[in-house]
Amino acid sequence: MNQSLAKVLYVAGVTTFCTFLGCWAVLAHQENTPTKAKSPGMQRAIAVNNDETFLRSAAEGSMLEVKLGQVAEQKAQSEEVKKFAKRMVEDHSKALDELKALGAREHINLPTNISHQHSVKYKALEKLSGPEFDRAYARDMVQDHEKDINEFKHGAATAQKPELKEFAQKTLPTLESHLEQAKEMMTHVSKEGGSKGRVGGAARQR
Repeated sequence: MNQSLAKVLYVAGVTTFCTFLGCWAVLAHQENTPTKAKSPGMQRAIAVNNDETFLRSAAEGSMLEVKLGQVAEQKAQSEEVKKFAKRMVEDHSKALDELKALGAREHINLPTNISHQHSVKYKALEKLSGPEFDRAYARDMVQDHEKDINEFKHGAATAQKPELKEFAQKTLPTLESHLEQAKEMMTHVSKEGGSKGRVGGAARQR
């Protein structure tokens, strides 16, 4: 009885040990096996897709800036905001024309309208007026241009099409100028709103 039990335990121990060795060998082989590199065809497909994504995103971004600028020209209270909005309509309309020409040459269908997400932002801003509109528009312009600059820097560094790379590099200084002006505008409307609030409070106290 004791001998039979010993044999069973021995066989079980040997089996467990062999199983452990087998698993270890498989893991060691997997760790030492180099990852299969992407084929040239796959790399080209990824590059083309990245170019198309950048081109479509840039076009939609310019459409949004034009639409928001047109609203700001009509609804803004501050002359500085109106001046900035006019520049947005002019600069981004020009950029959109260039993007359409690039899309036509590369046979890429660009969006004809802004996305649902951008439409929500547009409608929310459209409902505001006076100093509240000015502050919201200035804030959105700072945020949008920070995002645009990051996208264009990435496009300038990674675009495969020479024309697209050149467009990104050429447009970056304009976007950086927009951002600088948007920050100045945001500071201006914040101070303007604060001073008007203090004047109004003093008048009520009298």
